[in-house]
Amino acid sequence: MRTTLTLDDDVAARLDEEVRRSGQPFKVVVNEALRLGMDLRRPDRQGIQFTWRDLGFESGIQFESTSELLERLEGSGTE
Repeated sequence: MRTTLTLDDDVAARLDEEVRRSGQPFKVVVNEALRLGMDLRRPDRQGIQFTWRDLGFESGIQFESTSELLERLEGSGTE
């Protein structure tokens, strides 16, 4: 698809820098940049893996209470 696009000066400069750095044609650099930008806005959550670890908290801590959680993390200060 052919289209006319007006780029801000800073964006055009960054694209030109990437063209010089990579040696790829301008349209390839623009298409890759657009794909990356669109992918970042809609991350694929299926590929994300989390590693869970036990932080050693006792049951009964109300995590909604920031002050209680901070007190547990930092200690009571009377030690």
